Amino acid sequence: MEQRYAVSPDQIPGMDTQEMRDRFLVQDLFVPGEVKVVYTHHDRIVLGGATPADGPLALPTFPEMRAEFFLERREIGIISIAETGTVTADGEAYEMPKGSALYLGRGTKDVVFEGEGAQFYLFSAPAHTSYPNALVLAGQGTVRELGDQSTSNRRSLNQYIHENGIKSCQIVMGVTSLHEGSMWNTMPAHTHDRRTECYLYFDVPEDARVVHILGEPSETRHMVVANKEAIISPSWSVHSGVGTAAYSFVWAMAGENQSFDDMDGFSITTMR
Repeated sequence: MEQRYAVSPDQIPGMDTQEMRDRFLVQDLFVPGEVKVVYTHHDRIVLGGATPADGPLALPTFPEMRAEFFLERREIGIISIAETGTVTADGEAYEMPKGSALYLGRGTKDVVFEGEGAQFYLFSAPAHTSYPNALVLAGQGTVRELGDQSTSNRRSLNQYIHENGIKSCQIVMGVTSLHEGSMWNTMPAHTHDRRTECYLYFDVPEDARVVHILGEPSETRHMVVANKEAIISPSWSVHSGVGTAAYSFVWAMAGENQSFDDMDGFSITTMR
């Protein structure tokens, strides 16, 4: 388990490119036969990847968590981003085609990933109570059609774990896919000073990249992101990006509330 400590916005002006990447970019999450995780002290989120490869792969209990099992005091959202795989939770198997989402509540003890070619993105937050485990297939959540082709941000947003969907303590999670010919996500940019948000970019072509914008609106920085790489976006940071081709991303939040529309927007004309 890699540890990432919290960053204050007044540290940003002094950071060079490599330090920004070390603090906010998460790479190499999907290693065959491994569960790779990063613990960020921004809202104590754990994000990671599980790649079962040739056989079953159990969700470990990491010693840094000081817990008897991973979900003793936590909940987790899991999204399939590659081939169809299966997640078994306390003996119940959930088949997960690409783009589907599974919520596992606090107290779930045994979690096992299976499926050749399957890759699962993990997003976990502390939980104060237990909610039922639940699966939602791709396209069966709450779908919002956003943006416009004229501004290159036409996109389909699938809400899976949220206040009007799968219930959780604090996780809000879903998938957004850009339409062909659109490259911008989440523009105008926004912050929500009550929640940390993490993006996992996927379906990014091998020869393409996403230029992700983060930082305070008055002091932004950019980061060049490849396929299946994640960004940790603290509550004080804007989060937006533009790709050299269309792509998808998993967005996931945890913090003070679960209101999807609790955002503080910033016009591009006011940003620096």
